[in-house]
Amino acid sequence: MKQVTIVSHPLIDHSLTILRDKRTPTEEFRRHAGIVSKILILETTKQLAVKNKNIETPLAPMVGKQLDDDVVVVPVLRAGLAMLFAIQDFLPSVSVGFIGLERDEKTAQAREYYQKLPKVFASHKAIVIDPMLATGGSFDDTVVALKKKGAKNITAVCIVSAPEGIAHLQKTHPDVAIITAAIDEKLNDRFFIVPGLGEFGDRYFGT
Repeated sequence: MKQVTIVSHPLIDHSLTILRDKRTPTEEFRRHAGIVSKILILETTKQLAVKNKNIETPLAPMVGKQLDDDVVVVPVLRAGLAMLFAIQDFLPSVSVGFIGLERDEKTAQAREYYQKLPKVFASHKAIVIDPMLATGGSFDDTVVALKKKGAKNITAVCIVSAPEGIAHLQKTHPDVAIITAAIDEKLNDRFFIVPGLGEFGDRYFGT
């Protein structure tokens, strides 16, 4: 699929199996969510621009590299926080915005209850993170908010996605790249991803 990258890695296969297992306790769920998130973020950031930087090692001067792109990351509350922790390990000074969206369990429509975004410019690399791309509504709303702030380069990153959510996001925002660890079979009548892994936020936060 155009603009969709499925990240393949043995560690993802292993950790994703543990995440899907309903018997996995909260501590293990958190640990393996972090592993998958970090691998996805490595894929997402591999195209970031760098520039030369003159430094001195303990033995000699040399020309190294440093990041030359401004990055803003927006986790969709609350589950997106799980992936934010992974990003901050790599980009500790990254600008962070927040979108709080609550899904109506009957209609699957997302209702925004909170929004706080930093200044965003066309030059920014914007990364939207939410572990589950189900209907695509939450990603859609978040991308709209970022575009209103001026973002031009946006990537959506999720752990598990449904074909319906991908189709929705590609229809509404064909310019947005999607990076995911897995594309599952479908959504069920309750708009949950099948086989999926259940309610990510509840399992991650132990609620």
